[in-house]
Amino acid sequence: MSDTRLRIGIDLGGTKIEGVVLNADGSECCRERIATPQGDYAATLQALAELVLRLEAVAGAACSVGIGMPGSVSRVSGRVKNSNSVCLNGQPLHQDLEARLERPLRFANDADCFALSEAVDGAGRGAAVVFGVIAGTGTGAGVVVNGQLLHGPNGISGEWGHNPLPWPNAAELPGPDCYCGRQGCIETWLSGPGLARAHRLQFGGERDARTVLQLAELGDPHAIASLQDYAGRMARALASVVNILDPDVIVLGGGLSNCKRLYTAVARQWQAYVFSDSVETRLLPAGHGDAGGVRGAAWLWPRH
Repeated sequence: MSDTRLRIGIDLGGTKIEGVVLNADGSECCRERIATPQGDYAATLQALAELVLRLEAVAGAACSVGIGMPGSVSRVSGRVKNSNSVCLNGQPLHQDLEARLERPLRFANDADCFALSEAVDGAGRGAAVVFGVIAGTGTGAGVVVNGQLLHGPNGISGEWGHNPLPWPNAAELPGPDCYCGRQGCIETWLSGPGLARAHRLQFGGERDARTVLQLAELGDPHAIASLQDYAGRMARALASVVNILDPDVIVLGGGLSNCKRLYTAVARQWQAYVFSDSVETRLLPAGHGDAGGVRGAAWLWPRH
């Protein structure tokens, strides 16, 4: 039986798998990161099982295990759906890994895990409603209410990245193609590749999102203009969340959350779209940085 004082969290990403063991107070006991066997489901399953066993060996005790993953587990089929790591789609990951480890496991979307981590002991600690956004390779989000992750009957709570960009101007229509089969999704604009694409179309050259951010810090006028456009789109996208959910805190994670100028620029612009005479919602950077997802996976098991 699992020792409830120790929790393993696993963040299954497209290029890396990270695991951590948390003590009851949230402090880290140990951590390990390995490469993801890309495109190979069987090898990914084996890597996950072996990582859990190694972490337990270092911790010296059996642990509860939570897994954060791209996509989610279908409540109809019990198989993975909506994952951009396509080798997982249609696979019974939950059942297969439980069989290998011979214990119950908990799974959640990686953005849900990020939001939970920030609500438990991160930037959103103590807030009633937290909306946690990951803006990186993709764009996703999770919702935590009174410390509880909101799952929803369809298992898609927080899938904000696959709504259309709100209040688009003529130049933004119909919008870029999205892997989900639609056009103009928020993810196609606010992900790292989305920023890079918009910069390339307006100014030419091949710049990834990280380079655009670096150039903006150095005062490059084209990069600054691209970030201004990006902030305007994020302001509109988050204003739609405020109008529906009215969260106390919105926490940003992922690579693009490291852009400090984003926080003031977005908060300055979203007032025009929020249906209120003032916006009290706080927009904050993640308290745990890149560790939010793996820590949130560990917190999928209750504290007591």
